[in-house]
Amino acid sequence: MAALDLFGRRWSLRIVWELRAGPLGFRPLQKRCDDMSSSVMRQRLTELLDAQVIHQLPDSRYELTPLGQEARHALNPLARWAEHWAAAIDPQGTDHTGGRTAGHVSHPDTVDDGTPEGDSAD
Repeated sequence: MAALDLFGRRWSLRIVWELRAGPLGFRPLQKRCDDMSSSVMRQRLTELLDAQVIHQLPDSRYELTPLGQEARHALNPLARWAEHWAAAIDPQGTDHTGGRTAGHVSHPDTVDDGTPEGDSAD
């Protein structure tokens, strides 16, 4: 229940998602999170730091910890489901995503055709 509470807070999963490709500083992470307010961003980063899902590097950037990477991998099936869901509710692929088609939202653990890259034991 604690994990659901942590990840159920607005922006928590988005922060984990945005850190999937590597470390980011406060401002770049804030930009990727649709310019969320600085106070909410600080609060979520503190919660994720306390939960050991992310950590802060000496240069002040944030990155996923091994636990955070495990959480990201656990979310991959949900990301794949979201792609199918988007295609089902908008079979025309209308662009509501700022340049990505609704039916294909790529994520780092898939190749261009949407199949899992590497191990499939997500």
